[in-house]
Amino acid sequence: MLKGKTVVLGVTGGIAAYKIASLASMLVKQHADVQVIMTENATNFITPTTFETLTGNKCLVDTFDRNFQFQVEHVALAKRADIFMIAPATANVIAKVAHGLADDMLTTTFLACKKPKYIVPAMNTQMYENPITQDNLDICRRYGMHVVEPASGYLACGDTGAGKMPEPELLMEYIMQELAFEKDMAGKKVLVTAGPTREAIDPVRYITNHSTGKMGYAIAQAAARRGAEVTLVSGPVNLKAPLGVNLVPVTSAGEMFQAVTEASSSQDVIIKAAAVADYRPKYVGTEKTKKKDGDMNLEMERTDDILAWLGNHRQPGQVLCGFSMETENMLENSQAKLEKKHVDMIVANNLKTAGAGFGTDTNVVTIITKEGAEELAMMTKEQVAHQLLNRIMDRF
Repeated sequence: MLKGKTVVLGVTGGIAAYKIASLASMLVKQHADVQVIMTENATNFITPTTFETLTGNKCLVDTFDRNFQFQVEHVALAKRADIFMIAPATANVIAKVAHGLADDMLTTTFLACKKPKYIVPAMNTQMYENPITQDNLDICRRYGMHVVEPASGYLACGDTGAGKMPEPELLMEYIMQELAFEKDMAGKKVLVTAGPTREAIDPVRYITNHSTGKMGYAIAQAAARRGAEVTLVSGPVNLKAPLGVNLVPVTSAGEMFQAVTEASSSQDVIIKAAAVADYRPKYVGTEKTKKKDGDMNLEMERTDDILAWLGNHRQPGQVLCGFSMETENMLENSQAKLEKKHVDMIVANNLKTAGAGFGTDTNVVTIITKEGAEELAMMTKEQVAHQLLNRIMDRF
């Protein structure tokens, strides 16, 4: 995903410096050209050789190193960079970059770089919360730098609080968000629904389905990485909200209906990937239902049809997409749904098809529109998400 992209990592003298080796490795696996610049103090925590081994590039420390290419190296590297991330960023280096000090290879290159810059503070809680450090971070933000908020937890100094560097996986997400895809959806507002709903029987029991939300979350992440302003209305799942997405958590079909209908009028694209309950118990017990001899009967009532409501209240130019999980007659049922709900497309899949079931990392879908049906090969849900978004963007 990052082939042809140059990522510059600035490593300063904090205990979290060792974690950046993992980040460098992740970036290389995505085919990025990873360049690492270290401060002299950082070499006390991790060696330049480690980064050179991981990246295949020389790790720069000394501004006046004579063993370099003819170009003025900090300027050449600043021009090549597609993103510059200082992680961990100590209070000392934050103060320098906030005020334009450039007294080593890292700060001179950072000052010369015109591409997106990210600062990842990592330090003792008292140092991080010090008003001077906070003022310096505000200055950095004012100059257009991105500040990644530190995590809270047990710190190397023995304190507990804010100042812990986020895990490399999260830093990787920031880089992917910035570089992985062209921002062809910038300016578009996209609403995605995901996951199951839970319909209460009583305070203890509920009716639900096997949806894990993976497909909807993949769509939300893909749209955000392509520059869209994304709202994700999600039923209860065990997934983290994608970076840069506005998460609206709901539980029941009624709550999802309310959340979607309230936000729908301002959206350019609505993708309803959630597996919403079609029926709910007509009467919800206020106390736990006690077990008795014999069978138990539940009287059920229809839930509000969210997709049908959207089709009947769509805004001019709005693109509507629904999902259809079937076990038989997939094409016929999904084509009927397309017409009945007045939507632009239906993404259909069959639960019985290998690689297309609930909870899998892959999917096998057929995209149905008024123009016809297009069957896609089995691919990851992330790939399906981008294929779907490509076809949606063709409508604008």
